[in-house]
Amino acid sequence: MQHAKQFYIDGQWVDPQNAAGAATLDVIDPSTATAFAQISLGSAADVDRAVAAAKRAFPAYSETTIAQRIDLLQAILDVYRKRYDDMVHAISREMGAPLQYANDAQAWTGVAHLETMIRTLDTFEFEYVKSSILIRKEAVGVCGLITPWNWPALQIATKVVPALAAGCTMVLKPSELAPLSGIIFAEILDEAGVPAGVFNLVNGEGATVGEAMSRHPDIDMMSFTGSTRAGVQVAKAAADTVKRVHQELGGKSANLILEDADLKQAVTRGARACFDNSGQSCDAPTRMFVPRARLAEALAYAKEAAEALVVGPADAKGIDLGPVISEQQFDKIQRLIGVGVEEGATLVAGGPGRPEGLKDGYFVRPTVFGNVTPNMTIAREEIFGPVLSILGYDSEDEAIAMANDSLYGLAGYVQSASIEHAHAVAKRLRTGTIYLNYADYNPDAPFGGFKQSGNGREYGEFGLEDFLEIKGVVGYAS
Repeated sequence: MQHAKQFYIDGQWVDPQNAAGAATLDVIDPSTATAFAQISLGSAADVDRAVAAAKRAFPAYSETTIAQRIDLLQAILDVYRKRYDDMVHAISREMGAPLQYANDAQAWTGVAHLETMIRTLDTFEFEYVKSSILIRKEAVGVCGLITPWNWPALQIATKVVPALAAGCTMVLKPSELAPLSGIIFAEILDEAGVPAGVFNLVNGEGATVGEAMSRHPDIDMMSFTGSTRAGVQVAKAAADTVKRVHQELGGKSANLILEDADLKQAVTRGARACFDNSGQSCDAPTRMFVPRARLAEALAYAKEAAEALVVGPADAKGIDLGPVISEQQFDKIQRLIGVGVEEGATLVAGGPGRPEGLKDGYFVRPTVFGNVTPNMTIAREEIFGPVLSILGYDSEDEAIAMANDSLYGLAGYVQSASIEHAHAVAKRLRTGTIYLNYADYNPDAPFGGFKQSGNGREYGEFGLEDFLEIKGVVGYAS
């Protein structure tokens, strides 16, 4: 890749500030556990350069018209579509998504959120008069954006696109584990004609580039997606400059299968939803609650669903699940599977080790645990791999209480033959987004969490609002 060892700053591809001494990092193909590319790792000096460019660009860009921003987003969408296959292959190679999944889901989300924001901008009310007060929504300023590796195009789009729509300028740090999709995204923005300094990209690690961004006095807002542990570090580093911090963090989402649901369908689809993306989604339904009287039946359906999945290299045909992202993640998942066995959960499917015939790469067996109790580690910690915990309940009140008994509150799932019944249960769940009867993904729905799953919301008008400040002009209509 032409720009792999460069950063995008002030409308140009540039070498690191200390090019001769800049550290580099291998990009690992998780299907083979071998390096296939290399990036430069930025420093605080590179962040300073990028922030200075964004600060210079802000006054002019923040005053662009809504029509101009719509035209810019449309130009980005056009170029994104032209580079679609490049995005698909980069995502598949760097984070292990099967090619078909990278095409149909991973890369597609970039298109979906661009289209959604164009529609949103067309009708969004940036100012209105209330009594004699002008309520005006203005760009928050220079934004620092830190995105994860598990959904690269999605997370970059859901930060960069609303920031552009709001009139903000920005510095992006993609995950160093999956950086190539971010570089392609920068190339797309450059070709689409984003003004110099409005968008900047610096690759690097959280402890250096992420820390420098979070502490930087000229960054007005940090938007971070990743683990709760890292999100706390960003918030602490940002506190001294009292900047806004938006966090989309971890999850341990509950899937409540109610008494009146079709059990086979609900369990089968729930298991598949948990295992999608090799279990590497923060909103994955990893805790499944089923009526205790039908627990054995549910475990049989989950076992069948897990064992039907084909695991293999991302570029192979007929693959359902690819590898997990890294050796570190593989080791964590293996450890937690072992803890599940040690703590007495019933291993229904999968288990420790790689699937048969896969000696290289970070492949994990789709794993189902039954007879899980709420106090078990696998019912409380975010595993971030293809591991499903199934818990039995005796009453609906008990199921809701167990679902809410979590540090997290990102997503929730409710399955019922009655939509009114599902509505009633959804009202009682302490979580940011709830999916009824496996509703389709919707880029207009607010996305974000309660409790230690973060604060703020992404997607559509809700994501746009997070990049806006509110100004009141009193006496405006007098």
